[in-house]
Amino acid sequence: MVGESALALLLALPAAGASLLMNDGLVVPVLVGLAVLVLTPLRRTFPAGVLIATAALSGAGAGATLLLLVVACSAGRRIAGAGRALVAFCAAFAGYLAATALTESGGGPLLVITLFAALFFMVIAVVPGLASRYWYQRRTLLETMQERNAQLLRERAMVAGQARLRERQRIAQDMHDSLGHQLALISVHTGALEVDPALTGRQREAVGVLREASVAAMHELRAVVGILRDGVEAPDHHTDEAQRAARGTAGVEPLVAAARAAGTAVELRETGEPRQLAPASDHAAYRIVQEALTNAYKHAPGAPIGVELRYEPDSLVVEVVNGPVAGPPPDEVVSGGQGLTGLHERARLVGGMVHTGRTGDGGFRVAGVLPYGAAEATTFVDTADDFRQQPGALPLGDGGAAGATGTGRQRAGRHVDWNVDLNVAERELAMSSRSRAGGVALGCGIAFAVVVLLAVAAGVGLFFLAGSADKGMIDPAEYKDIKVGSPEREVRDRLPDGDTFMTKGLPGKGPAEPAGSSCLVLMSSEVGDHFKTEPVFRFCFKDGKLIEKKSYEVER
Repeated sequence: MVGESALALLLALPAAGASLLMNDGLVVPVLVGLAVLVLTPLRRTFPAGVLIATAALSGAGAGATLLLLVVACSAGRRIAGAGRALVAFCAAFAGYLAATALTESGGGPLLVITLFAALFFMVIAVVPGLASRYWYQRRTLLETMQERNAQLLRERAMVAGQARLRERQRIAQDMHDSLGHQLALISVHTGALEVDPALTGRQREAVGVLREASVAAMHELRAVVGILRDGVEAPDHHTDEAQRAARGTAGVEPLVAAARAAGTAVELRETGEPRQLAPASDHAAYRIVQEALTNAYKHAPGAPIGVELRYEPDSLVVEVVNGPVAGPPPDEVVSGGQGLTGLHERARLVGGMVHTGRTGDGGFRVAGVLPYGAAEATTFVDTADDFRQQPGALPLGDGGAAGATGTGRQRAGRHVDWNVDLNVAERELAMSSRSRAGGVALGCGIAFAVVVLLAVAAGVGLFFLAGSADKGMIDPAEYKDIKVGSPEREVRDRLPDGDTFMTKGLPGKGPAEPAGSSCLVLMSSEVGDHFKTEPVFRFCFKDGKLIEKKSYEVER
């Protein structure tokens, strides 16, 4: 609102000043200034009506010319539809032409007035309106294409997440069908072997440990399958509290005790008030300690290990730090390289996080932050953070190598949907670029045509003005050389005939002509001392002689 008021005031002051220079008195300038103040804020609400009114006001006086430029830009942008815009600008031109013809009715031929009015209106109103409309439509098109591209990228991310979810469910089904079956067979056979009377007590004890391990592996497999399939810890109705606790924070102390029994220096610290964790978070804490101890055994044998459980107000912090290798570095260690990756994924699924890295003294640190309550599993991962699962984008129209295996074709097929969306986005961007290039070329062509038209019209107008000036204008020196009493034919041969629109209306504005004389009124090639007056020369003839010559000024 403040900006509109400042703009209206900025346009009204020059309009009133220009009108004051062209008119005597204060009434007309004040009215013009008030009209500009009223029309400026209304150009947004009524673009067509304000354009027509401003064009008529600008035709009646030069004070509203700057307002016409601003209103034309606004109308070109805001009038909906090319047809409505064409009608509005044609009506504005008609109003401008009518007001100009009425104001300049005594200033020259109507054809000349119309020509100059058309050129002026084209420069002040039509060209700015076209430019404003073109740039607004181009910006709208670019914004639409950007929104479309962003929507396609969001849809691609959703489809990619769904593809990962389907792959996770497929892996869970495969694990349940194959590994679950093998573990069940191991449990059955070890159970039967445990009651074999031919075994000794030591052998029977070892078989019992093997059976318990297979049963625990089956329970853990069921939990992992639940996480992979649904993103949450699967409910286990057949596992008692002792077994569940052994796979949670309560099982950390037995892990530490087993490590000590194996000869490793392990220290366990618990700080804060212990709190109950959700089953998934509790098991994740156990897995973090278990994996960190396993890595320390393999990569830093003999190094001291510190295990700490910190119960913070909002989460549990599990930290395992081992020192540097005491002796020479171990030989090549057999490792799948997926343990820490699995910890990151497991913590993410329960709403936590895991940090791993070297310590300052050359050791290694594994720290996890796990929420107490059940957090919603983050099934869909931002592609920027989950680079391990991002497939390479296939070229446009490429479905994979011709000799790809069935598994490769299935893997490519699982991502075909979002690859198609990506290709659509790329094609949309390419089309947007081509449309922008075509729009720029079209706009440049229109601007070039308008400039050529204006140049031709300006050339014709200047040529016409030069010819008119030669027919109705003389130098003051030539006026002084002509003597009163000279023959009329001789004087007329030296002077132009004065048959031009520039001298129309000059006769009768000066002193009274001599009785019975025939006078020729010409303009001076020099400007007058005042802006509102024009110096002219008058030659009066009677009985074939020049009987009088006068120099005076007339109002423009």
